[in-house]
Amino acid sequence: MNKTLLVGDAMQEWTGTRRLLASLPDEHLNWRPHTKSYTLGELATHVVNLINWQLVILRDPGLDLATVPSHREALASRQALLDEFDANIQELKRTLDATDEVVLASNWTLRHGGTVMGVQPKASAFRTMGMSHMIHHRAQLGMYLRLLDQPVPGVYGPTADELGK
Repeated sequence: MNKTLLVGDAMQEWTGTRRLLASLPDEHLNWRPHTKSYTLGELATHVVNLINWQLVILRDPGLDLATVPSHREALASRQALLDEFDANIQELKRTLDATDEVVLASNWTLRHGGTVMGVQPKASAFRTMGMSHMIHHRAQLGMYLRLLDQPVPGVYGPTADELGK
């Protein structure tokens, strides 16, 4: 993947993600739609934390899931989510600026201990494990908002809420 396309795509997705995070109501961060589901705050924290995955993909040759905590405590407020998201995005932008096509073409490995789960070029890993993963969970946040009867902001265009429907 061409770096210019990758960065343009990422910038658009980060903007939409921030817009959704900014709409989350603090009073519902402990709500969960099902006992097997994350709370709204846990899911939003996971979305924010996926920016760290994107950094790891660009900076490191791989990630061993056996060496990272499987769960992170939810951030306590919308403002805390936005503050961490914004700080992580600034670091990610600096990292992307310093990353060249050779690095993006180098392999990145996802493993769990001795089990290799996948090897792919960093550009592909960034798009799938980083961006697509974040987009997937961002969509879940939108569904949580709908279930809570809260306005859902548009990411790719206006929503029914924004159009007054």
